[in-house]
Amino acid sequence: MNKVYLNFTKILYLLRYLLNISFDGSNYHGWQTQPESITIQETIENCLSQIIGERIKLVGAGRTDAGVHATIFYAHFDLKIKIQDKSSLVHKLNSFLPNDISVNNLYRVENDFHARFDALSRTYQYKLTNLKNPFMKNRFYYLQKDLDFNIMNLASLNLLGKKNFKCFSKSRSDVKTYDCSIISAKWFKHDNHWVFEISADRFLRNMVRAIVGTLIDIGQEKNKITSLTELIRSGDRTKAGYSVPAHGLYLHHISYPVKSILHD
Repeated sequence: MNKVYLNFTKILYLLRYLLNISFDGSNYHGWQTQPESITIQETIENCLSQIIGERIKLVGAGRTDAGVHATIFYAHFDLKIKIQDKSSLVHKLNSFLPNDISVNNLYRVENDFHARFDALSRTYQYKLTNLKNPFMKNRFYYLQKDLDFNIMNLASLNLLGKKNFKCFSKSRSDVKTYDCSIISAKWFKHDNHWVFEISADRFLRNMVRAIVGTLIDIGQEKNKITSLTELIRSGDRTKAGYSVPAHGLYLHHISYPVKSILHD
């Protein structure tokens, strides 16, 4: 790939930019760069560096596991040049990137903006179907079992609020606190599949997939609705449900303070 020249203006200080990204995570080992693994971060960094002509380091809004998708993902980077035509850069990036990654937009943001730490909330969706479809095998969790989604929605109400969610965290997670504030959590039907949508100020590693597995057990009447409250109080991951496959999970939305985006 050859360096591509766009309309840049050199400056004496750093400017911070924010990428709005979507990706199908099927062929990647998650977002974050890892040795001997193909990742979303490394793929975009390589393309962006070639276009701009200097090594670019992206800071993502968080981590996604191997196989997880993102309807919306954000990552910031710093430059010593001002991008005069952001739409042209977006077009060039998309022409170089593989078809399973797209850059939707590019913004200039305040220099102290942080794609991860400035996020006000994140929303995930988990997509589940009981209809076998070979064309969607990497995008939906195919589960050929009867589930009571009314009971699962009632159980989901017990997730709301600020709680210690250690029972849904991946073991040996390096975090200072297991407290998260869940804003909403619900199942709804869309076309011929079901979607679990959950929003919170933060999420622990593997948290959503463990919650979905636990709710599926309740939907199959393996456990009662009240078992969810007892589970959260226990903080014991071994008592929670199984971790559902990664390919049904989507990072769906991230909220940021509006004032962070600069219009220039």
